Amino acid sequence: MNVASILDRKGRDVATAPEDITLRDAARELRKRRIGALVIMNDAGEIAGILSERDIVRAMADKGGIAADMPASQFMSRDICTCRLSDTTEELMAVMTEKRFRHLPVIESGRLAGIVSIGDVVLQRMEEMAFEAEQMKQYIVS
Repeated sequence: MNVASILDRKGRDVATAPEDITLRDAARELRKRRIGALVIMNDAGEIAGILSERDIVRAMADKGGIAADMPASQFMSRDICTCRLSDTTEELMAVMTEKRFRHLPVIESGRLAGIVSIGDVVLQRMEEMAFEAEQMKQYIVS
């Protein structure tokens, strides 16, 4: 299975925000959408970084309450990896494990086409394993 099949199941909606969104507003957006990260876009409509729950916690621990009114651009992860629709779940797991990323934006034709979380990958892999187990069971029985 690949990224396209994950997005077909979960949808291609991506929560984005401008670089100047405050951490407070970003946290509210994460809570409202029940997600773990926002893709931060620059004025040119390009990915500038990702702001995750971990980034917000780190900012609050380092700066205290004043961080809530500071822009996401000061705390977001800028060194991000992306993936393609054709990437397999095995490739995603390898990148996410090696780089310790929990979210990968999906790029298609140079544009943001979705986002995949580690939870999405685990769910997809579990479904693949259940299917493979059922196929083996059917093979043994027949």
